[in-house]
This record gives sequence, C-alpha cells and structure tokens, in this order.
Amino acid sequence: MPTNKVLLRKGITYLSIALPLLFIGPVIIHSSFKNQEHPFFIPVLGGGIIFCIAAIAYIFVGLRTIMRSLFNE
Repeated sequence: MPTNKVLLRKGITYLSIALPLLFIGPVIIHSSFKNQEHPFFIPVLGGGIIFCIAAIAYIFVGLRTIMRSLFNE
C-alpha cells in the first residue's frame, strides 16, 4: 500500500502553518490581558482567539490529510 506523497506534503504544509499560530495566538491573548485598560483590549483579544481557532483548524485538517495519504481513502 503506497503512500500518496502529494497528500502527505499537503498535510505537512498544513501542520507547518499551524505551528507558528500555536505560539502567536496565546502570546496575543496574554498581552491583551496585561493591557485590559487599553481601548483596543477587545479587538486584540478577539484576534488572539481567532489565531488559536485557526491553529486548531489547521492541525485538524493537516492530520486528516496525512491520514488520508497514509491509508489511501
């Protein structure tokens, strides 16, 4: 059962996109909570949450793509 290398590369690309998002999101959320009195607190917090949700989504899609490449669905 050969591995689909094109799908595998695509899955690894998704995971490599998710890696920086895993660090950027919590850093933005932490910095927004340190500056709660700033007028841009809510937009910065929302941006950090969006980065975290995007990281989770990219991890899910990347792992699903890698599993499809390994098991040839």
